[in-house]
Amino acid sequence: MDAKDFQSLEAMYELFGRVDGLKVLCAAFRKFIRTSVETIVTDAARDEELVNRLLELKHIANETVSTSFSETTSSSLSSSKRTKLPDKNFVYGLGDSFTLGFKARRNKPAEMIAKHLDKAMRKGQGKSSDAEFDAMLDDVLGLYRFSEDKDVFRTFYHRSLAKRLLLSKSASDDFEASMLKNLKEKYDPEFGMGEDMFKDLALSRESMRDYHSKLDVDSPGRKLNVMVLQRSAWPFSKNEKKFDLPPDMKEELNRFTLYYKTKHSGRALFWDHSLGTATLKARFLPGNKELSVSLYQAAVLLLFNQSPQISFQDIKSQTEMDDAELRRTLQSLACGKKKVLKKIPPGKDVNDDDVFKFNESFDDLRAKVHINSIQAKVSPEESKRTNEAIEGDRKLYLDAAIVRIMKASKTMTYEKLKTATIDAVKNHFVPQVDIIKQRVDSLVEGDYLERDKTERNVFHYVA
Repeated sequence: MDAKDFQSLEAMYELFGRVDGLKVLCAAFRKFIRTSVETIVTDAARDEELVNRLLELKHIANETVSTSFSETTSSSLSSSKRTKLPDKNFVYGLGDSFTLGFKARRNKPAEMIAKHLDKAMRKGQGKSSDAEFDAMLDDVLGLYRFSEDKDVFRTFYHRSLAKRLLLSKSASDDFEASMLKNLKEKYDPEFGMGEDMFKDLALSRESMRDYHSKLDVDSPGRKLNVMVLQRSAWPFSKNEKKFDLPPDMKEELNRFTLYYKTKHSGRALFWDHSLGTATLKARFLPGNKELSVSLYQAAVLLLFNQSPQISFQDIKSQTEMDDAELRRTLQSLACGKKKVLKKIPPGKDVNDDDVFKFNESFDDLRAKVHINSIQAKVSPEESKRTNEAIEGDRKLYLDAAIVRIMKASKTMTYEKLKTATIDAVKNHFVPQVDIIKQRVDSLVEGDYLERDKTERNVFHYVA
């Protein structure tokens, strides 16, 4: 298979078929595919290539089955008409082997498939036709079918979708809507929550048109764009970090808040600036530029209108920004490729005694300069936090499923309870047996269940 010698593989299939040895060949095929998948998914150093490598393997495996491992069948209308169809045992073996191979590294394949789709939806179809782009997306989703960690894929996909929509990073809203429809109808009904994101954005656009229409033509408020979102529809936790906006920005947000409350009495607005963006006009010696930055970056840069040089401690005091957030923000402005600030002394890390100076000599070929925000990237730390949150959600999901099952049955053996629990949650994830045992023990400790006094393998529901 590595050599893609489909002719020799076909000859092998025919030879094994003559001696009733196709079961042996199929077992070898299964083992080869499973081992190949396991090798790919456990190669942590090449995680960024994981999906492309799996797609290449699947393409070769599909070609092998359809070209080399095919049965010759006769038409029911005429025995002279003979067609070749892929041997079902090899078709099923291919799917089973991918599913088993994915288990070699729980969660990671589902996470990387979601991230691969995120890159594709940001990049768009490029020179590909609509049909070619759709086919590529279908191939990637074909890998998702082999994953038992549906909740992992859903969580990472929703978070990526939310960022694409809020930061206007998506190449096409039509493709986004089509993908959501596809995911909801063919894979998981819970992807319907993505539709609420689009509704929120549509209502926000309508609200901003109305707000702008009430302002003077030259009002600074016409440059403000606010997205009002339902917390339940977006996969972000409430941002509790302190942050002091520049006075002019704060004034505009206060005006919008008053407008919103007159339209929607009884509703409360909570501002989350972590995904906010701004466009700043900056004057440098080589020429003027427009800087596309995060709201955190904007707050820092605007301080340099008052002073050309500011210490780290003064920036922290004036912005009241979270320490880690501020260090990342200053790194992106002074230590990245586009250094609009100079760090004194130079270096990659931001230290407490550093001083920052406006880089009046900054230049770029483009009139509009996008400065990457380090905090906007999906870092290994963010992936780790997301996976930890997923594991926490799984425990709650298992607890709820076990309690529902026991409430309905009152009394069950552990084996029956384990089987019923796996069946109840299988559309979200397939739990490990030891985790189920841990959750049962936890529910016993919490007095939701009771172990039988004589038969220790039997549990009773506690009303």
